[in-house]
Amino acid sequence: MNNILVTGGCGFIGTVFIRYLLSDSDFKGRIINVDKLTYAGNPDNLADIEKAYPERYRFIKSDICDPEAMSFAFKTYDIDAVCNFAAESHVDRSIAAPNAFIKTNIEGTFNLLEVARKYADRLVLFHHVSTDEVYGSLAYNGFFTEDTPYKPSSPYSASKAASDHLVRAYSKTYALPVTISNCSNNYGPYQFPEKLIPLMILNALENKPLPVYGDGRNIRDWLFVTDHCRAVWEIMKRGRRGQTYNIGGHCEKANIDTVNGVCEMVDELKPRADHTSRKDLITFIKDRPGHDLRYAIDCSKLEKELDWTPIESFETGLRKTIQWYLDNPLWVQRVKSGNYRNWIKQHYEDA
Repeated sequence: MNNILVTGGCGFIGTVFIRYLLSDSDFKGRIINVDKLTYAGNPDNLADIEKAYPERYRFIKSDICDPEAMSFAFKTYDIDAVCNFAAESHVDRSIAAPNAFIKTNIEGTFNLLEVARKYADRLVLFHHVSTDEVYGSLAYNGFFTEDTPYKPSSPYSASKAASDHLVRAYSKTYALPVTISNCSNNYGPYQFPEKLIPLMILNALENKPLPVYGDGRNIRDWLFVTDHCRAVWEIMKRGRRGQTYNIGGHCEKANIDTVNGVCEMVDELKPRADHTSRKDLITFIKDRPGHDLRYAIDCSKLEKELDWTPIESFETGLRKTIQWYLDNPLWVQRVKSGNYRNWIKQHYEDA
């Protein structure tokens, strides 16, 4: 893999993956980052990378749904591998407006596969990044495995399930070299503040209400984003083609316990003037429609075949995450105010 096309590289996980590949991994090639720069895509995330690796990093503002633009990228940069992070990913947004999820997650993946098929003679790998939400909801026991039947509950998870099936179909029908990963809930630096953990961190710092759906007993398996990126790279290098690998954090927590943990650590790192607990900001709200009870990943296949395990515990990962938000107030201010959208328009509108 000499020229990897990373889609959605200006988003949360894509950003950390590119930073990991260029700064901390054994990858020696070039990364071509394609991102449409929707509301959660922020090229400022990689401004220092663009300066540090001018010969190894390229950014193209484009939509994976545009076949001509994707063909241009493949041809111009001799793409021989794809890592597809590009996706609409927030469940609440998918419930309110599912159209974009169908367009990007299904049609976009289809378009990428079609373009990749045209260059199949040099394609080493098409890696597709997906979610554990395609499996639906678990009761209080059991785990998702790679053989768990799909049973998505939201427009978001349904669109990701469809994209997974397309990738598998292209592997079977056209012998395209593919791998798929389904990961549990990520958290860490650069995450857009609509998601649970950054929303709780930033609201807690600003003494705003901390909204928790239902009774807060829904359970999620948390995975620090760098551990996820390490796993994806191992799968891309050594995973068996045509296979799916689940990536989990061995870290199940009820949402209310996650929020309490955020409050305790924010209180430690940035105490209130009166030293009271921010837990008094917790506010229970009406539950989300179709809210899955529990996600839990069995990632033994990944651990046994590729010798991967998560490095960060929830406590160490959360501490790094909160400290990052404390250390990057300008990033937070730009993202929350929307000012960086004007910067994008000025610099990338015609790219």
